[in-house]
Amino acid sequence: MDKGSEAQKYVWEGAIPLQIHLHESEVTTLPPPPPALVLAPRIGYLPLLVPQIKPFFSSTLPPGTDTVWFEYKGLPLKWYIPTGVLFDLLCADPERPWNLTVHFRGYPANILTPCEGEDSVKWSFINSLKEAAYIINGNCKNVMNMSQSDQVELWRSVVNVNLESYLWVSSKLKLGIAGDEFSVKSNASVIKSQQSNVETDNTGSVKTGRIPVRLYLYNVNEDFDDLEDAPQIDSWDRISYINRPVEIIGEGKYFTLLDAVKSLLPEFFAEQSSTITNEEISETEVGEEQRLPSEDGSSTPRTAEDVGETSCEHVGSSDVSDNAEIKLLRIQGIEPKPEIPFSWVVNNLMNPERFLHICVYIRIPESISI
Repeated sequence: MDKGSEAQKYVWEGAIPLQIHLHESEVTTLPPPPPALVLAPRIGYLPLLVPQIKPFFSSTLPPGTDTVWFEYKGLPLKWYIPTGVLFDLLCADPERPWNLTVHFRGYPANILTPCEGEDSVKWSFINSLKEAAYIINGNCKNVMNMSQSDQVELWRSVVNVNLESYLWVSSKLKLGIAGDEFSVKSNASVIKSQQSNVETDNTGSVKTGRIPVRLYLYNVNEDFDDLEDAPQIDSWDRISYINRPVEIIGEGKYFTLLDAVKSLLPEFFAEQSSTITNEEISETEVGEEQRLPSEDGSSTPRTAEDVGETSCEHVGSSDVSDNAEIKLLRIQGIEPKPEIPFSWVVNNLMNPERFLHICVYIRIPESISI
């Protein structure tokens, strides 16, 4: 059985220490309950923690039906975004433990889509997996045709953070990602034939030239040198959510992470590319475009203005043009160098639903907007 790469193991074993406080409006006893301390898997989702944390607060809750949601510094947290991505996005300067507030009443339906517990999270995950399969293979038949037992085992592998079980079940879906030997080309304006960029290896698994990517962009106007000085995200309206596949086409040059980010955000970047030749580096991968998922994880088209998210880790400022400057870049809690081969990032840092989540803080002049 495939046990995954060392980097994949680190991703799956990654966890964020949380200190969860019950909102003061829901405390009905004195003294108030102490906060709950839990470790949240990076690849998991906040609603999956409710069975762990409710016993800490159940004796003090007011009468009513549970409608659980979380907030950070007054910002309601979108339940369908992986916990690790939320942390990377909202904590430019990592806060450990991460102090969150939980509510069991007063669900903000004007900001968050309804969540009915684990079932909602599961189907959001499956819908994202279907979308990723469509990007990779041009169809999602393998996901649609999963047996009930395989679907249950796949979901339980995510809930229980079992990488070996996940790799065994997901291998049946034939969602192979292109290897490092592929060269790449960005084409964000034209989505070419899905089948033309797909090939099958001798084991029957599919290798693709299209990479599912979700990029969370925080447009920062003010400059800063230290992460602790980064402006706080206080509204989801401040975030642009970019959902575009990266396309791999053999063109003789290798593609870096910076090239991929530039291909996803062409409006910010000058024409020059940081693509380097085969002699300079030995790995690859790149980007293109697709539709935005709805908040419940379905494939309903949305615009970038509808909502988004962003996160990043300090890579030192990367000048990408005369107008735009990358201040932060973070994937899976790490700060990859912009010149790292995109192929390595893809093959090692994807989430279980087969999307690569990239968080970026970018500083641009006031006159530029998206």
